[in-house]
Amino acid sequence: MGVTALLFLPLLLLGISGLLFIYQEVSRLWSKSAVQNKVVVITDAISGLGKECAQVFHTGGARLVLCGKNWERLENLYDSLISVADPSKTFTPKLVFLDLSDISCVQDVAKEVLGCYGCVDILVHNASVKVKGPANKISLELDRKIMDANYFGPITLTKVLLPNMISRRTGQIVLVNNIQGKLGIPFRTTYAASKHAVLGFFDCLRAEVEEYDVVVSTVSPTFIRSYNVYPGQGSWEASVCKFFFRKLTYGVHPVDVAEEVMRTVRRKKQEVFMANPIPKAAVYVRTFFPEFFFAVVACGVKDKLNVPEDG
Repeated sequence: MGVTALLFLPLLLLGISGLLFIYQEVSRLWSKSAVQNKVVVITDAISGLGKECAQVFHTGGARLVLCGKNWERLENLYDSLISVADPSKTFTPKLVFLDLSDISCVQDVAKEVLGCYGCVDILVHNASVKVKGPANKISLELDRKIMDANYFGPITLTKVLLPNMISRRTGQIVLVNNIQGKLGIPFRTTYAASKHAVLGFFDCLRAEVEEYDVVVSTVSPTFIRSYNVYPGQGSWEASVCKFFFRKLTYGVHPVDVAEEVMRTVRRKKQEVFMANPIPKAAVYVRTFFPEFFFAVVACGVKDKLNVPEDG
């Protein structure tokens, strides 16, 4: 019996691996068929995540409209996409210069985006501007710039494109947000505020447009890390509080987020939260045990700033 079990176990593992591989391949093909011939607009397509999303949707046969605020990098992305794709199965991407922080131009550029194909099936909000520092050291001018790029820009673009989706009774808006749309982390006040605001807007919009068969989805990773950047070791890990903050800064790879965006589109998910167990636990602790959460956060801040407690 023991020998039989030893022989059976590898076969079982091999069988499970084969089934998982088949499932992944079928899911990948299914995802691609879900976007074939669809008009997909991606903001900040020149970022790490934007490039991966462009690659995934392009190979899926989507009609891409790639937006970014650096024309040279947009052209480089264009070249990289058409150089590896099968021209008989893909569409040539269209490029649009768009800086979401320049609110005065967003409406006109949004009309240009709409004019590329006359409609938009899927809008992927990927653009984001980050800032880090003590609240009292960040100017109101920078506060406004962050809010323009992360909140007013995306909602302005959405408001121009949304009537087309409503009139056609079809469409999907995907907001790539951040864990800081759910909880605030010290020294990121303005960034967290912009992420809370934009998440609140699209949560409300979801209910408003449901009757028109327009889907609103949010994908919230912790942080989207650089391709070759991993958390370093140092004194920041000396205490539990520091360990907590370090874990919150662990990022998700752009490829993983892009694949999740594709799955979100295919399955029409309303909300996705991409995080390891510690950030997930932090969200629940913030909700059900806020005083404990605030104490842990304050502990980390005091330790980092070396601020002595009163008394």
